[in-house]
Amino acid sequence: MSEQHVEQLTHPRSLRFTTQGIAPASRVHLWERHNARALIPLDIRTIDESPLQAREINVHLPHLSLAQVNGSPQIVERSESFIGDNPRDAVAIYFATQGDAFFFHCGGNESLKPGQAIMYDTDLPFTRGFARGLEELVLTIPRAVYRDLTGEESLREPVVFPFGSDADTTAQALVKLLRSTVVPQANGSAPHTPDAERGLLDLLRPLVVHRQAGNGSCYVSAAKDYVERHLADPGLSAQQVAAAVGISPRHLARAFAETGLTLREYLRDRRLDRAWELLTAPGAEDLALGELAPRVGFSSHNYFSRAFRSRFDVTPCRARQQFGIASH
Repeated sequence: MSEQHVEQLTHPRSLRFTTQGIAPASRVHLWERHNARALIPLDIRTIDESPLQAREINVHLPHLSLAQVNGSPQIVERSESFIGDNPRDAVAIYFATQGDAFFFHCGGNESLKPGQAIMYDTDLPFTRGFARGLEELVLTIPRAVYRDLTGEESLREPVVFPFGSDADTTAQALVKLLRSTVVPQANGSAPHTPDAERGLLDLLRPLVVHRQAGNGSCYVSAAKDYVERHLADPGLSAQQVAAAVGISPRHLARAFAETGLTLREYLRDRRLDRAWELLTAPGAEDLALGELAPRVGFSSHNYFSRAFRSRFDVTPCRARQQFGIASH
């Protein structure tokens, strides 16, 4: 590979690649070659006749490999035959920071938006596509390290999870540290490698264990946490909760079915429980009953009153009179 397009950064285990200055006819080949060397071997093709634009920063820590990737519209693939010739023996996490993407795998397909990540075994077939280009962070975990973190050999199916402002703090902290580690500072310096890798591994452990595919109870727990923080939103939907957790609405419905309640029933009951807490708390006599329903996420006062009486066998007014705690 031409040295003018692969620059060694200040960090001794860092590389930076760009297609700038490369003849258009050679760009895809050299882009594939760089990824095979520095990240994950891929079969890459462009969507149209426009010359490929791509750049990548790679940081290789003792156990983990990191990258920041930018590119124009393209499709990347690892088919079964390609994997046979180019095994990677790792689990990869792709953090989408700009651009929508699709992810086809043997079990179906996933649609990804900025603020979502997908974790998958690199030695299982997949196809990824970016119709409007991509900007992402990538973290690859060797299989031996993944086994130490989770006790599992592999992922059976991809796991999608959020890392944006509505995500859990672990995912947010991981992306923040990943970004600060892989992106060189203005003066060319890089974070101290041992500290960076220790921090990444400490954050990865609870994240990957929590997100292992098939662990329905973890998804339910994450969904309940999201619901709790959005009880007052009357527009809260199964689609919104599923997106926040990082799975499809159908998958979330199956996970909730194991608890004996649907998500809709759980949301209704938690809103009613919250209404009871407000009605029986000190100072509840100052709460206007007409304000109660919207305050706990019900858009219909009549429906709220019927549901409250059905659950507690008492009206909201009587509940405050009989069970409320006076503020004086």
